[in-house]
Amino acid sequence: MGPPVDSSHMLAAETRAVVAPAIETLDPPFAWKQVVGPVEPFLEAVAERLAQQVREFDPAIVPYAEYALTGQGKQLRPALVALSANATGKLSDPHVTVAVIIEMVHLATLVHDDVMDEAEIRRGRLTLAANWSNEIAVLFGDCLFAHALKLAASFPTPEVCRAVSTATNTVCSGEIIQNQHRRNFQLARQGYVKVLEMKTAELFALSCELGAFVNGAPAAQRKALRQFGLALGTAYQMYDDCVDVFGSEAVAGKSLGTDLAKGKLTLPVLIFWERASAAERAKLEQLIHKWEPGCFAELLALLGRHETLSGALEIIHQYLKQAQELLRPLPEGQDGLLRLTEYLARQADTLGACA
Repeated sequence: MGPPVDSSHMLAAETRAVVAPAIETLDPPFAWKQVVGPVEPFLEAVAERLAQQVREFDPAIVPYAEYALTGQGKQLRPALVALSANATGKLSDPHVTVAVIIEMVHLATLVHDDVMDEAEIRRGRLTLAANWSNEIAVLFGDCLFAHALKLAASFPTPEVCRAVSTATNTVCSGEIIQNQHRRNFQLARQGYVKVLEMKTAELFALSCELGAFVNGAPAAQRKALRQFGLALGTAYQMYDDCVDVFGSEAVAGKSLGTDLAKGKLTLPVLIFWERASAAERAKLEQLIHKWEPGCFAELLALLGRHETLSGALEIIHQYLKQAQELLRPLPEGQDGLLRLTEYLARQADTLGACA
């Protein structure tokens, strides 16, 4: 597996109200279904295979497995597997297995995240922890991790299992590091980006790389796609962090404000800290350390003074532009991945317009 993209240089420049880098667009405007339309049969096969995995668990825990494995989101990571496969060759049944493995690892992290964040809503319904208990959720998340690795071991080559195991370790390590930095107002943006690359972008990178690996793509193409996944995944998590502050729970389909409640300092807060006066910093620290729901409006007013959302959106666009540049060495089949970057760019801009 290649090293993470060195993204720190992108964050060194001042991010106050300047024009974001141009994102390459493909007309006409499109919705998510149009982005993944060419791989829709593949995503349906992944959903069906995930549902089949329910029967592989002990009958006593089948209700938890069914609840976790059939509440599908956008299937972003399986879509990345498919689009990367199309960019390097053809889709095949092993790609479905790879996508199921990565999605199960992802679902396991969500189950554990909801316990740590005390979140009640995920994908528009009660979280597994809220529906049953934290104890059940933690243990079932472990079951999902183990089952994913069991599936990975079914490949004739150990490379897939090794890659999945390494990525799982990276994701969990990233979550630990993020928890270590709670309420750490001295956290530099480079440290924040490192955590994003580990806890979110790593599975994006794995999806892209394994999509190419199964096709026997050259090492240079696998590396380019891995780096594309890291850049896209970092942009995606930055966007998600902005949604947690500036978004709508009805639209997001999950509990919002959980990062602030747990003292996680995300991009909008870090940008504010860089631009704020000493008195404003002191006020922010007070709000975060003594957080309660009533603090939210006051925090938004503080963030609004320094245009933190526009600053965050600019950085998101920088990462998406970088992701597009990383696709240029691929010989063909880039359109699906390019459309994905444009879709996220539009989502980010929509959040800015609504806020």
